[in-house]
Amino acid sequence: MRTLIGIVLLAGWLHAGTLRVALAANVSYAMPELIAAFRAHHPDTQVRTTVGGSGKLAAQIRNGAPYDLFLSADMGYPRMLYRSGMATAAPAIYARGALVLLSDTPRDMTRGLALLKDPSIRRVAVANPRTAPYGKAAFEALTRADLLDAVRPRLVYGESIAQTVSYVRHGADVGLVARSALYAPQMRRYKAGANWADVDAALYRPIDQGMVVLKRSENIAEAKALRDFLLSGEARTIFARYGYRLP
Repeated sequence: MRTLIGIVLLAGWLHAGTLRVALAANVSYAMPELIAAFRAHHPDTQVRTTVGGSGKLAAQIRNGAPYDLFLSADMGYPRMLYRSGMATAAPAIYARGALVLLSDTPRDMTRGLALLKDPSIRRVAVANPRTAPYGKAAFEALTRADLLDAVRPRLVYGESIAQTVSYVRHGADVGLVARSALYAPQMRRYKAGANWADVDAALYRPIDQGMVVLKRSENIAEAKALRDFLLSGEARTIFARYGYRLP
């Protein structure tokens, strides 16, 4: 009996020491370094991530997925969860994202979005604007640049930024993706001005990215510790290294 009780207590301790984080795909490039820095302060806490489009992750949370912390690519989905009574507090902005135009093949990226008028550009990858905030920002930029109607027939949609980047690398001519994606190891060969260029920030609203601790969490204290770390100066320095603007 004592052995059985010990096993149960050990299992409970291991569960309590593991955080489950629902993570917007654009943050997946920076997250390993952020987790390593967090665990330097909290070595007994493990962090497991599930990566996807923010809208799909929010739907999973509404349907009972057992996450502790949700890092979205926008503020809308975290606010919705908070207003639904599913978060412990209003969302906090942890980073501000940026859009870039990306091509696997070297092109004159100094042309910016005007490059999309080139007839050689037959497929343009964007994240699904219905579920991915970077897709919404891409549509906003194309609309303000008066290009959406011309480009729409050539759009191919990824369900997340990670999938959109994959499309650019394996078939699409160009894509509108998160700047943070450029810092993944497999992306280091891409050069500014030849493979990518920033999209004019005046063409889309700031991509404020919010996070919430979820009430369903069985690890509230650890989840709050990770949230607080992600708002710290140490984490801000890491976010800046991955191309994020700081709020």
